[in-house]
Amino acid sequence: MLICSTTAQSQKNVSLGSLLIAQNNSLLCESSSGEFAFGFQRVGKEGFLLSIWCNKIPQRTIVWSANRNGLVQEGSKVELTQFGLFLKDQKGNQIWNAGTGVAYAAMPDTRNFVLANEGSVCLWESFNEPTDTLLPTQSFPQGRLRVVRYSETNYSSGKFQLILQTNGVLALYTRKLPLETRNYVYWKSNNRTVDRLIFDQSGFVYLESKKGTFLDAVLLRSNDSSAQEKLYQRAVFEQDGVFRHYVCLKKDNNQGSWKWNTVKFIPSNICTSILKQDGPGACGFNSYCSLGNDLRPKCHCPNGCPFINPNDEKKGCKRIFDAQTCNKNHSRNVDDLFCFDSMENTDWPQSEYDHFQLTTEDWCILACLSDCFCAVAVFRNGECWKRKVPLTNGRTDPSVGGKAMIKIGKYNSTSNSGGSSKNLAKEDDSRLVLIGSVLLSGSVFLNILLLLAACFILFRFKWKAKLVQLPNHRVTNGMNLRSFTYEELEKATNGFSEQLGSGAFGTVFKGVLTLGGRNLVAVKKLDNMTRESEQELKEEVSASDAPIIRF
Repeated sequence: MLICSTTAQSQKNVSLGSLLIAQNNSLLCESSSGEFAFGFQRVGKEGFLLSIWCNKIPQRTIVWSANRNGLVQEGSKVELTQFGLFLKDQKGNQIWNAGTGVAYAAMPDTRNFVLANEGSVCLWESFNEPTDTLLPTQSFPQGRLRVVRYSETNYSSGKFQLILQTNGVLALYTRKLPLETRNYVYWKSNNRTVDRLIFDQSGFVYLESKKGTFLDAVLLRSNDSSAQEKLYQRAVFEQDGVFRHYVCLKKDNNQGSWKWNTVKFIPSNICTSILKQDGPGACGFNSYCSLGNDLRPKCHCPNGCPFINPNDEKKGCKRIFDAQTCNKNHSRNVDDLFCFDSMENTDWPQSEYDHFQLTTEDWCILACLSDCFCAVAVFRNGECWKRKVPLTNGRTDPSVGGKAMIKIGKYNSTSNSGGSSKNLAKEDDSRLVLIGSVLLSGSVFLNILLLLAACFILFRFKWKAKLVQLPNHRVTNGMNLRSFTYEELEKATNGFSEQLGSGAFGTVFKGVLTLGGRNLVAVKKLDNMTRESEQELKEEVSASDAPIIRF
């Protein structure tokens, strides 16, 4: 147990019953120098992190956090009781807790937040539960591990992990997201029997052996006994899988600019360090990694394959053109549909499915073009490799050598970050013209349809307006015919004056009826009303298109 009494005189203790509500940068306590604080830090718009941060640096750099995998919202609280330190959300649900039998809490200038009992024995300390940051005077024993955060603004667990194994080897692993299990080692220290990783006060980061202390070139800065007084320091295992040692010069009266500078980092090139078939590599699937001028890895997408989510590059890249069909009866030639974008010193190892020797670059391109499974052809020193999607372990680096030829659809690909394609320039212009023409012709066609629809509606409206709603009259049984009185028909035929013809049962006369307009009709006047004459009339009505009126 660590006795805290030696630091009790240089720290501000937090008494039992102390309560802190999550608000903008609200703090529960700070060190006696005011350089470090413990409390709530807002993380973007997502919520609050219970954390320790550098209080005199404008960036408020977070060096430890409690609830990194579950941010709390405004109104949440942290409370110190004799039963420990408790973090609860705004509904009162417990999110995190530490310690028991507590008498007070304190934040010494060592940046180590502690919970102690009445005898000043440390019951819990933040140094024993590191997240992704190691601070001066802090050690890291065997069996402990640290996991990177997911991104710069997302503090939940990411895709890399650091662990000091029980065999004394410090190793960096990839992780099988979304599972918590580790995947494979991409960097490790020398095989020496060591007990812990130490960040000492002078600025050395080294591995300590039971048989004596030695330096093992992990993170190392020049020996400066006054480093603690001149510099803020931190060693961070960051979201890109690199373990970096940072320093920031302390400013008197906050004068000048504050900047964290990288002293050293491992591995030296994360882009080329990861080379396993299981997983996407340093970046996401179908993307590739390169070191920038600041020696930090940057993820890019090939032409025709933008990021799936520009705000989360780890998701990888997607193709926005149709893949090559394996149907041999396709109506168009393959070389009319696809072209190749050439990139020097680029490769996607572990995506290989075919390999040829003693070839030429042109042969390699044609071999990929004629293969519907081939997404990238790689040519190097007379050898040709075919790569398939999803592409993994992508990297661009002078050490790679050779050339990657990426197959791209001509008509619906778009230029994106990474690489340069002379082949796509004219296609892009043609595509813009084609899209504009389609949109223009589509608009004209739509206008014509709207005009025809309007004319049709207007015609039907006028036609219905001409129809006269006739009053109800009796109808002839068995037929949907309008019946008229004798006086109406006599008037319509002008007293039956104009004869049109005659039959066995009656005579037909010409007439004019007004039914929403002047309508010529034939009126048959039956001589005798018999069953035979009724049947004949029905047959004539059924067979004739002309209106026939019966009375």
